[in-house]
This record gives sequence, C-alpha cells and structure tokens, in this order.
Amino acid sequence: MATLRGPLLLLTLGLCLASAQKALEEVPVEPGFQAQKVEGRWLTIQLAASRAHLVSPTDPLRLGLHSIWTRDEDVEFVLFWTGDGVCKGVNITVHPTGLQGQFQGSLEGGSSMHVHFVSTDYSNLILYIRLEDDEETTSLWALLARRVPGDPAWLRKYLEYVAKFQLQQALVFNLDARCPPGQSLGHS
Repeated sequence: MATLRGPLLLLTLGLCLASAQKALEEVPVEPGFQAQKVEGRWLTIQLAASRAHLVSPTDPLRLGLHSIWTRDEDVEFVLFWTGDGVCKGVNITVHPTGLQGQFQGSLEGGSSMHVHFVSTDYSNLILYIRLEDDEETTSLWALLARRVPGDPAWLRKYLEYVAKFQLQQALVFNLDARCPPGQSLGHS
C-alpha cells in the first residue's frame, strides 16, 4: 500500500494542476485589448472571490484599487489598504504573458499573480486576478467603472461570471489617494 502513495499523490497533484490550468483557460479576454486605454482612476463597483474567508465583512483591513497605469508593455495597479491605524499605498506590476490581454507577476512572499482583462469598453472593465502560492489558488473578479453608478448592462455581464465560476460576493471599498486624518501613508 505504501508503494502506491507516491504515484497516487503525483496523480492527485497533476489533476489539481490540470484543473487550475483549465479554469484559467476558461476565463475570456477582451479581443484587441489595449492596455494604455485602461490607464487612470477606476472605481470598484463589484468584487467577488473564490474563497469566502477572503471577503469577510469583519476583516479590519480594507483594500481598494485606485488606478491602473502602464509602463512600456507592463501594467501597474495602484492599490491602497487601510486598517489598524495604517494607510498604505501598494503598487503591483504585472508583465505581458505573450497572450492577448493576459499579464503575470509576483507578490511579496513568492505568490504569483495572473491577470486577465476579461471585457472592457474602457469606461467599464471586468478584471480577473488569480493568486497562487504553495498552498492555495484564489480567484478574484472585479467590476470596475470610471464613475459610480456603473452601467447596469455591465453589472449583468459581471454577475453571469460570478454565477458561472461560483464566486462569493465581497464588500467593495474605494479608497482615495489620501489617508483618513490621523493615519500615516506609506508606499511600498
């Protein structure tokens, strides 16, 4: 029985990896996507995740996308998070994968990040982000817009993805480029 454990473990791991890759391939991308056209300020209209504990309303930390910028072919996300008396700006840069509308990068701690620009008219944007570390894979989906409220047609389209990929709805936080009074601002 012990001699079967190794191959069985490898088979299980292989199936899990194949399933994760299949899920990534199932996520569409915007045909003819032009990264420079998404530059600027974005507001989060809806947010959903594949793991419920990531979207807990009791979590004191609040993370919000502020803007998206490009540098050559790279895309940079400007995020702000607040909580426990801290307000911090974080820039995350992802690089083209060679596939239309798809980017990848690394986060502190060694996690990898895959980004798909799923659909956009450059005033509304559906964004898919997959975070992978040694133990878990997490899918995040966001409906972004240049102004609030967002377009109802885009909300319907986004909610179809939420249902298809069986995601958990999350609270939305739009943080400004400044911190609330009494909190420090740090950039990484």
